Amino acid sequence: MSGMITVEEAEEVVALPPEQPSLPPGEWIRKNLFSSIGNGVLTVLFALLLVFAFRGLVNFAFENPERDWDAVRANLRLYMTFAYPLDQYVRVWVSLGIVLSLSGLSAGLWSPDGYVSARRISTWFLGGGAVLLAAALAVQGQLQRDENGEFLIDEDLELIRGSWASGLGSRISWFALAAILIGAGAAIWFGLGDRRRNTFVRTVNLTYAGFGVIVGSLWVVRYGHYNGSPAEGTHYADPDSLVAMSTRLPWTVMWVLLGVSYFVGKAVRGWPLLKPLALTFWGLLPFFVFWVVLRDPDIDWAHVWTTDLPMYLAFAVIGGAVLFTLTNPSLGEIGRALAFVLLLVAVFTFVGGFFGWFSMLQKARLSFVFLAAFALVANNFAGEFAKRRTFVIGWLLTLGVMHYFVTLINSASTLNIRSDSFLGGFMFTIFAAVFGLMFSFPLGVLLALARTSSLPIFRLLATTFIEVVRGIPFITVLFFFSIMLPLFLPEGMEVAEHGAVIVGLVLFSSAYLAENVRGGLQSVRRGQYEAADATGLTTAQRTGLIVLPQALRVSIPPLVGQTISSYKETSLFAIVGIFDFLRIANNVVPNQSSPINFVGHKREGLLFVSLIYWIGSYAMSKYSQKLEKKLGVGSR
Repeated sequence: MSGMITVEEAEEVVALPPEQPSLPPGEWIRKNLFSSIGNGVLTVLFALLLVFAFRGLVNFAFENPERDWDAVRANLRLYMTFAYPLDQYVRVWVSLGIVLSLSGLSAGLWSPDGYVSARRISTWFLGGGAVLLAAALAVQGQLQRDENGEFLIDEDLELIRGSWASGLGSRISWFALAAILIGAGAAIWFGLGDRRRNTFVRTVNLTYAGFGVIVGSLWVVRYGHYNGSPAEGTHYADPDSLVAMSTRLPWTVMWVLLGVSYFVGKAVRGWPLLKPLALTFWGLLPFFVFWVVLRDPDIDWAHVWTTDLPMYLAFAVIGGAVLFTLTNPSLGEIGRALAFVLLLVAVFTFVGGFFGWFSMLQKARLSFVFLAAFALVANNFAGEFAKRRTFVIGWLLTLGVMHYFVTLINSASTLNIRSDSFLGGFMFTIFAAVFGLMFSFPLGVLLALARTSSLPIFRLLATTFIEVVRGIPFITVLFFFSIMLPLFLPEGMEVAEHGAVIVGLVLFSSAYLAENVRGGLQSVRRGQYEAADATGLTTAQRTGLIVLPQALRVSIPPLVGQTISSYKETSLFAIVGIFDFLRIANNVVPNQSSPINFVGHKREGLLFVSLIYWIGSYAMSKYSQKLEKKLGVGSR
């Protein structure tokens, strides 16, 4: 990963905005904060409010007798992965390694063109050091204890604190880190001089270096060694030691994997089909990590050879022949009619199963649904033999992937767990957000297209669904899918509670995403439709190539806003009994009494959970801003 580059080199990759002239500090303060008497009064008032709020937050979090951050440090594994068995915890690291390796490979293939100026990096260091210094100075006097470690109380039953200087003495590490940050920022600022404005660092290099600093600190800074699991009755704590080797080494391997995969991606960037393959792997990654790596299914190979494989071959051969026939250009409207018949057959398989008219394997029902979906779009692939053959190959691969994952889902897990599901904590929050976005976004786009369709039946169904879902609180949707959904399923069919609430999240989010996309569709001018029709594009081609790209570009801000809302709404899963990130902080950890007592220590976990949610939301917001700037949203 290369180092700094000049502004001329950066402009060859990305067009930089014109440099705005900067003002001296004194003039900037006068112009922006004290330009008038009213602005000066508001500046002073809000500065005082900020100081008192910041001081209160710091002391609430770190100098309060009720705070015990060991409740978080000792339960980090519980917060992250809940009840995942320790003897198979290597699967969690393997999953993270796969994600980071694919991330590095993708970064190398696409070579992100983001840059950060040395001036901004220096400002980050100086600002971070200043905030940390202010936090260290805002600490109150240290609480006094007796020989037994109990807090001392005066005659008025108030806690006795030492002098302000005693509080500063307990924050030596804060002052040291603040000095390092301010020193680094000053070195960049004064070392580069005027060149700090015209010197840039690749964002990917800066991110990798920051990740390396954090990982490297695990080998130097004594964060504490916490082993075992308080939830399982085993606990070991040494707050003055380095992090356990079982944590330091895997994170170091993760960092190395990320860098190696990045260089591999850069080396093979010119190879054909690698980018489409990478996108395909990203689409399959959540399913593979969840059902293959983490769940470790025990596949019944006898059933696979006698039932699953013959069923796949039957649908592959017969379905492939049907689809190849439907892509014949001479069929015309007959092909569309046959596709509609296949759709009716797919619907009938589910209706018949629901009412108990006949029995059928769920995999067969899903195969009919996939076949009907391919048949409905077959006319867009009508043409020469090569085009039709590619469409049939796509059917074979899609059917194979679907059958493979359905087999994994139907197989029992080898994990030895004491709860209903191995998935919980922040790991479940991430999976729920990812699966929710993967399915709600395409469903939302389809609903938006159906609501703007000229066909009354599609418009009516989409409008009814959107308005009904948007008129129901999300918590009501969760209760319905968690408790009442099994009552509506066919006999013998079950849906795990975790899957049921994710389905509720998908349907709820898709209704809001549909309205965001519909707003973008309405912004596309009529002339774009007419131009597409004039060039002979079909309706599907016009929508996919002309209309949707423009509509989605305009819809980026509300789409990201809804994505962030869906990410935070996963915290409501705790209300219906799911052991997600929030429930562990709110109900599990505060009730631990053995082997170490954390009873009542709830605020530390809630602060920790809030911080994690804020980091994820802020990262998505900043990425959205960069994407909007790159695509020129609002400027052209």
